[in-house]
Amino acid sequence: MRTETTNIMRDARPPKRMRRQSSSLPENMNGISDGEIFSVRMSDKDFVRLSEFIRSSCGIKLPPAKKTMLEGRLRKRLRALSIRSFERYCEFLFSPDGSESEYIHMIDAVTTNKTDFFREPDHFDFLFERALPELVGLYGDGARKKFNVWSAACSTGEEPYTLAMVLSEFSQCCPGFGFSILATDISTAVLEKARSGIYEHDRVIPVPMELRKKYLLKSRKKETGLVRIAPELRNSVQFGRLNLQEEEYGINVPISILFCRNVLIYFDRPTQEKLLKRLSQHLMPGGYLFVGHSESLHGMDLPLVQTATTIYRKQQ
Repeated sequence: MRTETTNIMRDARPPKRMRRQSSSLPENMNGISDGEIFSVRMSDKDFVRLSEFIRSSCGIKLPPAKKTMLEGRLRKRLRALSIRSFERYCEFLFSPDGSESEYIHMIDAVTTNKTDFFREPDHFDFLFERALPELVGLYGDGARKKFNVWSAACSTGEEPYTLAMVLSEFSQCCPGFGFSILATDISTAVLEKARSGIYEHDRVIPVPMELRKKYLLKSRKKETGLVRIAPELRNSVQFGRLNLQEEEYGINVPISILFCRNVLIYFDRPTQEKLLKRLSQHLMPGGYLFVGHSESLHGMDLPLVQTATTIYRKQQ
């Protein structure tokens, strides 16, 4: 197996449009009790203001039915900042100080990070049995051409590490096969978790036992119930923060395999199509795009052809 990690993307930054009005954090208010936090309510005005900003900055749509969810997730930010109202929180978020320091924390709080090892396993079967052999036949093995794989919403790392296992297994039947995995997410909190490669035992149950033995390391302190991804897999994955709403991704290599699963469901149809057009630009001809099982590209004007359920290939 030959794996490489290279600097193939630039860091994403908070959008400049956040710089609106001047404000600053309140002075230290000696913390806020649980009772005070749970009594704080978000007004309709504050919800509209926040939801419109979230949609414009990262594309996530939050209909009125999501108000309670947003209120609950942002309460911990109010407590961390010793702010006693969502109105005051908005003032801080949209201030020069807040635009620098709070934007990433807010995104971490509101983004959904549901993921598992070998989630939607038929995708990985297709990858191993069909996509990889066809790409090797089309472009030659990794000794002549390294294959770049992108997990575009990697969350806490289960997806890119699953990809690393599958690609490593494939390399054993394809001498000289080389690959590199780029894993991106908008949330810095989940990226920190992903980089560590440490998971509770219950999280790795979906991993087949033979792969657990090869690619997972048990903690020396058995009572912790923790496992860690083996170094050779961790070294094959480059993690980076990226907002898919940005016009330019800064990715400077062609992508052979692109996983963008269970992301489109958070965007409206026009945003989905715009996003997919940008993603398609990074796919090499003949490269594969995998989306979630509840997502569809039907009716979109894209340079992609469906080859299986929720699996698409860029036209050659």
